[in-house]
Amino acid sequence: MTDANLAHVFDVTEQNFEADVLNASLDTPVLVDFWATWCGPCKTLGPLLEQLAAEYKGAFRLGKVDVDKNQQLAAMFGIRSVPTVVLVKDGQIADGFAGALPLGELREFLGRHVQPHEGDADEVEEVAAPAETPEAAINRLQQAIAAEPERAELKLELAAALAQAGHSDAAATELDALPANLATDARAVRLRHQLELARALKDAPAQAELEQRVQADPADWTSRDLLGVRLLLGNDPAAGLEQFLAVLEKARDWNDGAAKKRLIAAFATLDDAELVGRYRRRMASLLF
Repeated sequence: MTDANLAHVFDVTEQNFEADVLNASLDTPVLVDFWATWCGPCKTLGPLLEQLAAEYKGAFRLGKVDVDKNQQLAAMFGIRSVPTVVLVKDGQIADGFAGALPLGELREFLGRHVQPHEGDADEVEEVAAPAETPEAAINRLQQAIAAEPERAELKLELAAALAQAGHSDAAATELDALPANLATDARAVRLRHQLELARALKDAPAQAELEQRVQADPADWTSRDLLGVRLLLGNDPAAGLEQFLAVLEKARDWNDGAAKKRLIAAFATLDDAELVGRYRRRMASLLF
């Protein structure tokens, strides 16, 4: 990438953090990329973030934090894995994510918070790649892995694409084959939980039937559990969490503590921090 394209990219240190990130974010959002030289996924994510910083032409700035050189900053943000990206806006953390997201998801993330400068919006839209289908992503990633088998992070991306296409068993196989450093990556953990929830619905009754069963017998914990999963993976996650809480409250030990496990899996897959926080507190009040 040329020096011109890196005009909106800078290194963040403990010395310049307050001025160049917190104070600067009052005028322009700052995307902070926590990375490390030994991190494979970081080498995939970093160039994509730099590409987007160039495309947005100053609508946001990209600050890069080497966690090994700036351990206090990493600790202050509670960084548990790299890469982790945090968006600072108006002097506060506005959003963030962990793991190396593909370009399309990065564009969606930025689109929720950053507006291109007037006159640049059309250009950003023009360079945006058309939405890639899961099957196309699978084919692309399989070819990339064949060409560069040492890039284990591609296998994590392949597992995600397989899961999105509905190939749960194949996705699980790819996850099981990941090296230890990626097996505990936030994206891998999230994907495992997603697959676990999806597997629970194999051969499960339809939502309407499960609702009828629960209405007829409120203590039908199996139906409540499956109804919770259907609602969670459907369009009403809060209602799904309510089902799990109902089981936890009345039958905490049912099926080896399944309700608690469902809630933990749900929290790992949901993007709504407010919703997760609210239900975490309710779960804690029932457990302690």
